[in-house]
Amino acid sequence: MTDWNTRTKLVHGGTRRSQYGEVSEAIFLTQGFVYDTAEQAEARFQQLGDDEFIYARYGNPTVRMFEERIAMLEGAEDAFATASGMAAVSGALTSMLKAGDHVVSARALFGSCLYILEEVLSRFGVEVTFVDGTDLEAWRAAVRPDTRAVFLETMSNPTLEVVDLKSVAEIAHAAGALVVADNVFATPIYSNAIALGADVVIYSATKHIDGQGRCLGGVILGSREFIRKTAEPYLKHTGAAMSPFNAWVLLKGLETLDLRVRAQAEGAQKLAEALHGDARLARVIYPGLPDHPQHALTQAQTGSGGTVLSIDLAGGQEAAFRFLNALTICVISNNLGDAKSIATHPATTTHQRLPADQKTTLGITPGLVRISVGIEDTADLIADFRNALSAV
Repeated sequence: MTDWNTRTKLVHGGTRRSQYGEVSEAIFLTQGFVYDTAEQAEARFQQLGDDEFIYARYGNPTVRMFEERIAMLEGAEDAFATASGMAAVSGALTSMLKAGDHVVSARALFGSCLYILEEVLSRFGVEVTFVDGTDLEAWRAAVRPDTRAVFLETMSNPTLEVVDLKSVAEIAHAAGALVVADNVFATPIYSNAIALGADVVIYSATKHIDGQGRCLGGVILGSREFIRKTAEPYLKHTGAAMSPFNAWVLLKGLETLDLRVRAQAEGAQKLAEALHGDARLARVIYPGLPDHPQHALTQAQTGSGGTVLSIDLAGGQEAAFRFLNALTICVISNNLGDAKSIATHPATTTHQRLPADQKTTLGITPGLVRISVGIEDTADLIADFRNALSAV
């Protein structure tokens, strides 16, 4: 199976068939499992076999299929599926850290990730240093002998800064620190974060992996030792388990992931090019455009600008709201990676809790709108955006 190409892995990887030989993966909607004997129950609690389960919080056949398929895609040794993307972020970090540890993190992050680092970890005695993720010298200056981990979004939300993952990993590993990478925007289709040096890779499966707005999910990927000896003991005892039904939905999402993400990225590139230079926009931010500060790095690291772009309306929040309210195809919501195009105003939604000065530092202006491009006809999307701009 490891020799299969991406689309084949996404359709067939990790498949377990019952005695009935079903074509579509089975949903094992059960919270517990029956043992033939008391001795068998004792043996499972002492050491689980590769295809043995004891409780849904610890593992489930449908969830395991999802874990094995995404691990095969990512090139990871193992994976643990969680109830949401944020359960994966908090579980990965909390399971490896203790009071007195030091973490270095890129400052440009999703609002909930900032909350975990600023509020939760610091509350339990973990010291966190934030740096400009695009500045390698800042990473070098911040990493210390007691640094346990570095954390970053490979493409930041919502300003699309691109971090040089390979170089940051070299800096971190020289100090003995683990590299934890949230790889949602880059997607597992365009980014092989483990090959670039990430030790732990996190996805919100709610985004591209589901890709159709149906359910929540997350996944942590890494070495078998990290997943089973560090992440799993914490996650199974604290209850971040993925629902078997959600795992089945996400397995179906994986089957079409490559097709959808490539279509979305192609649409995002064309939309960014169509909007670039419009006088009503202060800037168009998309790593696939030549004027993006990390364009060359993006081409070398992923080969694609991804499925998300941001535009900054020159008229500020009033102009942004007029624009959003005039859209007819693109919907207003706060998710991304969906088959439907979605527009978000980060300053008043996903990043609204941040102080004004922090928003300014991160480039989250009143006029900034994040756009997750779907799989609609690109010509229709371009027309929709141009019509909405006419209302500004």
